Amino acid sequence: MPNFSPFQRTREAPNLPTGTVKFILYCISSFPGLLTLMLILETGQAACNILVPYAVKAIMDGVASLTGDTGPVLKTLQQPLLLLAGLALAEIIFSRTSGALLIIIGPRLRQRTTQKLFAYLQYHSVSYFGHHFAGALAHRISETAISVNHTTWSVLCEFWPITITFSVSIFLLLGVHQGLGQYVASWVLAYIAISYWLATRCQHYAKSYAATRSQVNGKIVDAVSNMLNAKLFARLDYERRYLNEYLETEVRAGRRTFWYMERVRWFQFIAAAALKIGTVYYALTLWEGGIISVGDFTMSIALALLIISDARNLTRRFLEFFEYVGNVANGIDTIVRPHEIVDKPEATPLIVTHGRIEFRHVRFGYDPSQPVFEDLNVIIEPGQRVGLVGFSGSGKSTFVALMLRNYEPQDGAILIDDVDIAGVFQDSLHEQVSLIPQDPSLFHRSLKENIGYGKLDAEDAEIIGAADLAHADEFIKDMKEGYDALVGERGVKLSGGQRQRIAIARVMLKDAPILILDEATSSLDSVTEKTIQENLDRAMGRKTVIAVAHRLSTIAHLDRILVFDNGRIVEDGSHNELLDRKGFYHRLWSMQAGGFLPEEAVSG
Repeated sequence: MPNFSPFQRTREAPNLPTGTVKFILYCISSFPGLLTLMLILETGQAACNILVPYAVKAIMDGVASLTGDTGPVLKTLQQPLLLLAGLALAEIIFSRTSGALLIIIGPRLRQRTTQKLFAYLQYHSVSYFGHHFAGALAHRISETAISVNHTTWSVLCEFWPITITFSVSIFLLLGVHQGLGQYVASWVLAYIAISYWLATRCQHYAKSYAATRSQVNGKIVDAVSNMLNAKLFARLDYERRYLNEYLETEVRAGRRTFWYMERVRWFQFIAAAALKIGTVYYALTLWEGGIISVGDFTMSIALALLIISDARNLTRRFLEFFEYVGNVANGIDTIVRPHEIVDKPEATPLIVTHGRIEFRHVRFGYDPSQPVFEDLNVIIEPGQRVGLVGFSGSGKSTFVALMLRNYEPQDGAILIDDVDIAGVFQDSLHEQVSLIPQDPSLFHRSLKENIGYGKLDAEDAEIIGAADLAHADEFIKDMKEGYDALVGERGVKLSGGQRQRIAIARVMLKDAPILILDEATSSLDSVTEKTIQENLDRAMGRKTVIAVAHRLSTIAHLDRILVFDNGRIVEDGSHNELLDRKGFYHRLWSMQAGGFLPEEAVSG
C-alpha cells in the first residue's frame, strides 16, 4: 500500500488550508493591494463620520461665545462650518470609492473561492460522492463562497470602521474630561468582550443551523430528481411528509439559534441604556459644575449615541460574522478533506501499447474486514474480448471499479502492459480506458457537446460519424434543434435507449485502446442492439474488451468468459468450452429467464 501522509491530496488540486482563518486568507490573497486600499478608505470614512460631533462642538462653542450682535455669526463660525463640510465631502468620497472597490473585488473573490473549492472537490473518489448529495455539495460550495465574501466585508467594512469609531470617540472624550473618557472606554471594552463571548457561544448554533439547511437542500434536490418515481408510486404525499420531517429539524435548529440571539439582544439594549443614561448624567454634572462647555456636553452626548448605534450593530454583526465563519468551517469540513486516492509523487503517464491486463494477488473489500476478493489472479491478453458473468454481488462490478481505480486494493497489484496502475496518473489511466455504463449520465448540454465529450477537438463530421455508428444520428436529426438540442438534467429529455446510444457514440469517438461495456445495450430493442453490436464489434478491432453481462447471449460470441461467484473466478473459457464442462456457467445458461440471469441462484 502507498505510504501517504495522514492528510493526502492530489497534486493537481489547489493547496487549500484546513483552518477557517487560513482558508479565508488564502481566498483573499489575490487582492492584497485593493484590500489594503479599501482598509485605508474605510479608515477615512469612519474617522470623518465620528469627527462630525467634534465639528458640531466647535459650532456650539462658537455660538455660545457670540454676543447679541448677530452680524459676524458666519464669519465667526467659518472654520467649524468648513470643517463640517469637509468632513461630509470626505466621507462621501471615501465611502463611495470603497464601495466601487467592493464591486470590483466581490464577484472576483466569490469566483475564486468557488473555482478553488470545485477544483478540490473534483479529485475526491467515487466513494466520497456516493456518501454526499450532489445538491448538498453544490449548495455547500456556493454558501462557502458567499460566506468568505461576507466574512471579509464584515472585517473590512464593519468591524474595522467600528474600531476606528470607538478609538476616536474615546480619544475625543478623554480630551473633554479624563473621567468621562475613562467611563466610556470601560463600557466599550466590557461591551466588546461580552458581545464577543456571547457570539462565540452562538457559533455552535450557527454551524448546526447551516449544516441542517445544507442537509435539507440536499433532500429537496433528491426529491425533485426523483419526482418521476414519486408519481409512479403515488408517493407525492409521502414525499411531502418525508421532507417535512427534515424541515421540522431545520425549524428547531433555527429556533435554537434565534432564541439565543434574542437573549443577546436583551443584553445589548440594557447595556445601551446604561451608557446613554450614564453619559448624559455624567456630562450634565460636569457641565453644571462648569467643568465642560456646552459644546463639550453636546459632543459627549452625540458621541455616546453614535457609540450606542455602532455597538448595537456590533452585536448583530458578531452574530452574523460567526454564522459566516460557521458556514466557511462547514464547507471546509465537507470538501477540504484528504483525497481518498491520489497519484504517487513519482507517478508517470500510462501509455497503452498492447492492452494486457493483469490482476496479481489482489485483495480488496469495501470494508477491509469483509474482502470481496482474496488473492485474485487473472490475466487478460492484449486484444482479447472477455465477458464477466455471475450473480449480483459476485464481484463483476468491483473488478471493473478496481481497474478504473475508483478504489484501491488493500493488497496486490493491477497491471496494464506490466505497469502497476497505482503508479500512473489517474487521468492518463482514464484516457486509455473507455466505459459504457448500463445507466449512462449525460450533461445538461447539447447532444453535440455530450458526444464530443469523448474527443474535445473533434470535428462535426467525426461527431456525426460516431452518432451514426451508435444509431443515434436517426433520432437526433428528427429533433427540432438537431445536434444543438439540450438533453436536460442527466439526459432526462431522452429515453433510456437514446441516452445509451449517445454514451456509445461518445465512447466510439474517444477510441481508447481498452473498452469496458457494462451491459451497454440493455436499454435497446433487439433490432437496434444487433446493429449496434455489429458496429461495436468493428469498433473493438484489436482493443482489449471487458464486457459485464446479465444477458449471457450478448457475450456468448466473445473470446473468453470469466465466471464470478462470491469474489472468485470459478470458471474461465469460451462459451462453448464452458457449456461443455457442464459446470457453473452451464447452470447459469440454463437458469436464464427471457435471456437474463436471475439476481441469485435458485435452489432446488
